[in-house]
Amino acid sequence: MNITEKDSNHQNLHLLSFPELLKGINTEDMGVALSVQEKLNQIAALCELVYERMSRGGRLFYMGAGTSGRLGIVDASECPPTYGVEHGRVVGIIAGGDTAIRKAVEFAEDDTQQGFRDLQAYDINEKDIVVGISASGRTPYVLGALNTCREKGIATGCIVCNPDSAIAAACDAPVEVVTGPEFVTGSTRMKAGTATKMVLNMVTTSVMIRLGHVVGNKMVDMQLSNDKLIERGTRMVMQSTGLSEADARAMLLKHGSVRKAVEAATA
Repeated sequence: MNITEKDSNHQNLHLLSFPELLKGINTEDMGVALSVQEKLNQIAALCELVYERMSRGGRLFYMGAGTSGRLGIVDASECPPTYGVEHGRVVGIIAGGDTAIRKAVEFAEDDTQQGFRDLQAYDINEKDIVVGISASGRTPYVLGALNTCREKGIATGCIVCNPDSAIAAACDAPVEVVTGPEFVTGSTRMKAGTATKMVLNMVTTSVMIRLGHVVGNKMVDMQLSNDKLIERGTRMVMQSTGLSEADARAMLLKHGSVRKAVEAATA
């Protein structure tokens, strides 16, 4: 039995008060960051492989089912607005298609062939990297896709929450964050999901920094998609150039990004 499927360390949950339930959940959550910390070397190896592929024009694909698939889609969807990369450079794919983002598609995760078929719709090739996300480490949809990718010379990585899994064995750069039994037995959207989100944050943030989308500690290529981001961008231009707020805002809106505005103002 996978560790994530083992019986909870907490009993008689239905008899507990809200404070007791919340204390139990919080106690379990406290160990998640430490579990991630133990695997920083594995995460770094995955980041290096993702960076190597993306720096040569390749794409990053996340694949998962259920919560794992949704987490990959969330991370992928936030890369263009945050770092200004074009849509399609980081792609999230979920078993069952877009319908499964909001509503579970029965047995979609059990098809060992559909994962690679979904990748073929994007003309997957040897420049790209595919990262499978699976708390159990055995999701057939993900495992089948990764095995086929390796056969075809496509780089593979994974984020799993059980040791010695089939998915980890199918990857060039596996990340195995062992989070233990869940507060509610088998509910891997909890600790396993939290650990997965932390690792995803680490991967895309560090890779985007290395790709040059952050200068100092600022997101200089972020999209100006709302008033809050325009205000943030204006402050960044002011700090970098010494321009007044009005002039910085005008330069930002004229050139469309903090990077371009600063370059124009300091040319």
